[in-house]
Amino acid sequence: MRADPLLLTAGEWLGIAAGGLLLITVVAFVARWGFRFRLVGVTSFTVLLSLSCLAFAVSYAPRLLVDGAVSVPVVFDNGSDLVVAAAPADLAAETFGPSVEQVARNLRGSGRKDPTVEVRLRRVDPQGDGSDRPVVLATAVRNWASGEVSVSVNAKR
Repeated sequence: MRADPLLLTAGEWLGIAAGGLLLITVVAFVARWGFRFRLVGVTSFTVLLSLSCLAFAVSYAPRLLVDGAVSVPVVFDNGSDLVVAAAPADLAAETFGPSVEQVARNLRGSGRKDPTVEVRLRRVDPQGDGSDRPVVLATAVRNWASGEVSVSVNAKR
């Protein structure tokens, strides 16, 4: 698990500040200062900021980049076993495989019930009669248990 050192440091310092504010808040209640209830809000917000920084630092993972890949948007995700990404019309054929692999490697597995997920890279080609036809350019299957990604490129396109 990667942790961002800047966010960890910020979370620690905010935690120290929250502890100091807590002491001042207790003193304010004992001394019956007029702004003691404002200190409760400031202290609780500082605790929230500290915990948020620490949680984000631990959970953050940067996107993986695959050589030769082009960033393509995900247009459909059923949350289980299928993800569809849209390829632009001018996408070169040699980038199909790396692009679909990059999408598959950047997926998060939380909440997915199936052991594998299929990622399809598709383009919508116009037909002569005014309708459009989706064409699957490449497919990647990611296994959640092993982390392995297998890529197959459609040879017709």
